[in-house]
Amino acid sequence: MSSEQLMTTEQVAYRLGVKPSTVYAYVSRGILTSRRNAAGKGSLFAKSDVDDLIASRKRATPNIQTGITLIRNGELFYRGHDVTALARTEPYEAVANLLWDGDLRFERFAINRDLSLLAHRIGKLLPPTARLADRLRVTVAAIATADPLRFDTSPTAVANTARTLIATMVDALPSRAGLRPLQPDSLAESLWYHLTEHPLTDDGRRTLNGALVLLADHDIAASTLAARVAASTRADPYAVISAGLAALDGPLHGAASEQVHPLLAEALTGTDPIGIISERLRTSGGLPGFGHPLYPSGDPRAAALFDLLGDHPVSDAATRLAAAVRTRSGIVPNIDLALATLTLRYDMPPDAGEAIFAVARTAGWLAHALEEYANRPARFRPTGQYSGRPPA
Repeated sequence: MSSEQLMTTEQVAYRLGVKPSTVYAYVSRGILTSRRNAAGKGSLFAKSDVDDLIASRKRATPNIQTGITLIRNGELFYRGHDVTALARTEPYEAVANLLWDGDLRFERFAINRDLSLLAHRIGKLLPPTARLADRLRVTVAAIATADPLRFDTSPTAVANTARTLIATMVDALPSRAGLRPLQPDSLAESLWYHLTEHPLTDDGRRTLNGALVLLADHDIAASTLAARVAASTRADPYAVISAGLAALDGPLHGAASEQVHPLLAEALTGTDPIGIISERLRTSGGLPGFGHPLYPSGDPRAAALFDLLGDHPVSDAATRLAAAVRTRSGIVPNIDLALATLTLRYDMPPDAGEAIFAVARTAGWLAHALEEYANRPARFRPTGQYSGRPPA
């Protein structure tokens, strides 16, 4: 009997991060080989073939030397520090400084009141349907126009810009709480009042701060590559963040936790997890919140955030959903499931996860921008392989 491990079309699509139609296109182009299942319906693929395709795609990716983040043996490190430990012990502000200059020190992120007023005025012009991520993008573009020194890309100037920018991005979001402190003790505390009406507790502050730390960077993710490409052209820090925010907006990146939110909300009602999974696979062919190509044994960020969340009915629902997926497919949760659990636990809006992600990752994007500013300019110039109509 053959011991070859086979995968369904939906599993291959999820593993590759593409649509099932793209998998079929790979078959038609000879990139993947399929076979019919025993019932004669649907296609099956050898896992070894899928692994080879993933490896070949990685070899085609440009090698970018970086001293910021290391992912090795299922663990994540910022400049040699275990990120899961940082999430439990350090404020986001200190971790941001670690990313920027290697010094793990706390330095308050002060709001520029003039820039904040400008952002609030423009924010009021947006329709009620504007998502939190939309507001963050508008804020970044608006305050960039009011900073005459935005083209200063020296390390000290970029770090100072980053602190003011991140604080103002948060402050410009609509407030969901009636009374909030004029001088929050931390960025996590400031962000809290813009995401939920729940009273801020020590556990809530610690959990939200942990999420910010866990999401601050993740090597050369799609949005980070976009930010580095912008920085390589010597775009100013605001433009770098705008590039990162644009790439982050996709449902397969920063907005993934919003896709998980309704699944988790349904699981919270006591609905059978198998039914939830089945319906999602039937309608979309994928299951957000599970699996990560860099963490085949489990996303350490998800485990750390679930640990910070502790026992709660929402966490229990996430655990039941995760157990059903693991039993069925052997796939374990990623940070998106944990982030959706955080937002649902504290009655935040469904798109709050993307906002947390965007605010957190701003520190990482600017850390990578600092590396690019010190590198050879305009070094990203891939060559396209033309496959269209030949010239006459």
